[in-house]
Amino acid sequence: MSDNNQLRDVFDAIADPTRRRLICLLAEAEEIPLHELTAQFEMGRTAVSKHLTILKDAGLVLDRKVGRETRFRLNASPLREIQDWVAFYSKFWSTNMLRLNHLLEEEEE
Repeated sequence: MSDNNQLRDVFDAIADPTRRRLICLLAEAEEIPLHELTAQFEMGRTAVSKHLTILKDAGLVLDRKVGRETRFRLNASPLREIQDWVAFYSKFWSTNMLRLNHLLEEEEE
C-alpha cells in the first residue's frame, strides 16, 4: 500500500463518529474484548466489527485471539500522519493571523 493510500485510509477511517469513539475507548485501555466494545454502542456486534475492520485496514487497530475471544488495541502511530497534516495548516493559519494582525496595527497608526 502506498503512503497516499494509507493516508487516505486513515482519514476515511476517522471520518465516522462511531470509529472515533472506538479509538477513544481503545486509547483508554490496554486491550478490550469485542463484547465489551459492543456494550458501549447501540448497535449489534456485527456493526461494531465492521467499524473495527475499517480501523484495522487503516492500521489503527490491532487484534489478537485469546481462546474464542478477540481483543482489540489501538495502534496510534498512523494518527501521526493526521497530526502532521493538521500541523501544516496550523502554521498556515498562524502565519496568516500574524499578517492580519500587522495589517490591523498599520491601519491604526
